[in-house]
Formats: sequence, C-alpha cells, structure tokens
Amino acid sequence: MNVIVHGGAGTVPDEPEPRQVVLDDAAEAGADESDVLDAVEAAVRVLESSPRFNAGVGGAVQSDGAIRTDAGVMTSDREAGAVCSMEGVEHAVSAARVVLAETPHVLVSGEHAVELAADYGVETGVDLWSESTRERWADLDDRSEGSPRDHLDWLRDRFGGNPDDPDNSDDPKDHDTVGAVASDGEAFAAATSTGGRWLALAGRVGDVPQIGSGFFAAPAGGASATGAGEDIAKTTLSRRAVRHLESGHGAQAAADRAIEEFGELTGSSAGIIVLDRDGHAGSAFNSDGMQTAVASSARGE
Repeated sequence: MNVIVHGGAGTVPDEPEPRQVVLDDAAEAGADESDVLDAVEAAVRVLESSPRFNAGVGGAVQSDGAIRTDAGVMTSDREAGAVCSMEGVEHAVSAARVVLAETPHVLVSGEHAVELAADYGVETGVDLWSESTRERWADLDDRSEGSPRDHLDWLRDRFGGNPDDPDNSDDPKDHDTVGAVASDGEAFAAATSTGGRWLALAGRVGDVPQIGSGFFAAPAGGASATGAGEDIAKTTLSRRAVRHLESGHGAQAAADRAIEEFGELTGSSAGIIVLDRDGHAGSAFNSDGMQTAVASSARGE
C-alpha cells in the first residue's frame, strides 16, 4: 500500500516537527491497511484527532461560535461519499464513508449527516474545541449576533484573518485541512477532511466535500487538495490534477501543473497531493508551506 498525506497548505507552522510526527504516523497507519478505502480513512482519522490540524478536534469556528466538520472520500471505481456542516463529529471521514457505503447518495448535510453517522457507529456529540480555539474565540472583543446579514457585516474584517484578501490568509491554521491518497497498485482512494475556515459564515461549506474540488480518484490516480476553498471549488483543483495524470503526466508533474494553473486562474494559495499508477507520489503548493508524509507497505499486495 502506498499512501501520501498532507496537513494543509498555508503559512509555515510555529512547531513543524510535532506536526510532522503526526503526519508520519498517519501515513504509516494508512500504509498498514490492505484496502485503499481503509487506508485513507485510517490515515485521516489520525489527523482528525490531532488539534495541530484544522480537522476534527481543533477545527475552525464559524461566525455563530460553532465548529462544523466536512469530509469526502472517493475510490477509483467512481464510488464517492461526502458530508458537511456536522457539529460534534470528530471523524468526518468515517461519516463520509458511511454515505459512500450505505446510501445511494454522494452528499449528506447538517444534522441529518450527524444522525446518519450515529446510526452506523460513528461517534457524535464530541467536544471539538481545542485549547487554542477556545482562547481565540474568547479573545474576540465582540461576537456576531442577529441575522445572517448581520453575521456577514461582522465577519467581513475577520474571515480568513486578512480583511484585504481573505483567500490568502495570514492565519497559521486557516488552511490546515487534511487529506490522504492511497494505492495498492491497482485501485486508488482519496479523502479530505476539514473544520472549515476561521470565522466563516455559519453554515459555510468549502471545497472539501465537493467531488473534484477537495478530492478525486479515477483509474489513473487520486488527489487531495487544501487551501483557499472557494477558489479550489471554482477551479475543481483535484479533478484538474487527475486529468493531468490521465494525459500521461506522472504524479509530480501533475501536481506542479495543477497548482501552476490554479495560481494563474485565481491568484490564491493552495496545495495538492497526488498518487499515480506507477506508485509515485507528488505534491505541490504555492503557499508558504505544506507538510506531507509518504509511507509504503507490502501488506495486502
């Protein structure tokens, strides 16, 4: 099993070494599985449980003071499942897998996604606040109240941490979405999970649970994206990367070309990880940094 994982594209973290340890553990957890879907789920679950990333525990807080998680998974036979806007669900990737495996749908949202996850054994009602998110929320000098229009007026100077350019945040955790891609030499799976973006409008959903944007898998390979979610969705970044694999490019060239095109189209920052049919892993980003980890195992081959 070949696995590559990412911990988000954004600014360089203050403590990269502990984050890298978690990423390495996640990649190894995935590589130890014998099924590609098991592999990406296992890898992403490790990252969702770490408050060092913006997924699961420690996710971003929306304008109403709630943390909502999103995730998506897809296999190379075009099976897919995704969830969004879930409160109290740490392992959104497992909830997304429930949608893939147990429903005729590809996306379930909100309280209905939470109820579905609980019905199939995914833990709900989890406290997703970390020490740092509690402190940041408490430090706000005022909080939004009233209607969605009132929330929008309040968050204009707060969303993304940069009032002049919210899609290029200087917030060190704002783009710390996590993802994984796995291949057993024949099949692929891709998964991405997130806690969203800091002080986004309540109910906002970005690229992560959208097929072809935050994640994509096909017979040619798989990809998982991270970064400025609205622009990733508008340019279907993960599908773009896999299309380059389908055109004959290797994993690294596909990642490089996808990010180059994304930057030219949007001027925003993002990152992508890719696996190809030859077992090669590639990654690219145009932000200040993006940490990844790669692991391989003969198990299941």
